[in-house]
Amino acid sequence: MYTTRISVPDSARAGEVIEVKTLIAHPMESGFRRDALGEVIPRNILRSFVCRYDGREVFRAEFFPAMAANPFLAFHVRATSSGTLEFEWQDQDGSLTQASARLTVEP
Repeated sequence: MYTTRISVPDSARAGEVIEVKTLIAHPMESGFRRDALGEVIPRNILRSFVCRYDGREVFRAEFFPAMAANPFLAFHVRATSSGTLEFEWQDQDGSLTQASARLTVEP
């Protein structure tokens, strides 16, 4: 499991478009670099990211070896009702890192 940071407003008005930001501390090793001894550093990348708002997918990203370490994403979501934003990163070995944030929507 990797360390994540999430930025979601605590509250929003119904229908308002909010910005969601997230960062995960991950090395994103391509498998092409070598260490100080000349040994290949094993490939270790995230494969995908999904954000769900009250169980409905609202954003998806696929990652590839050329992606920088510690991927940062920012995207927009329309606030429709109070609920939970669930974040899920899938590593190349199938392991998951999950986080969530609560959003309160005011009428």
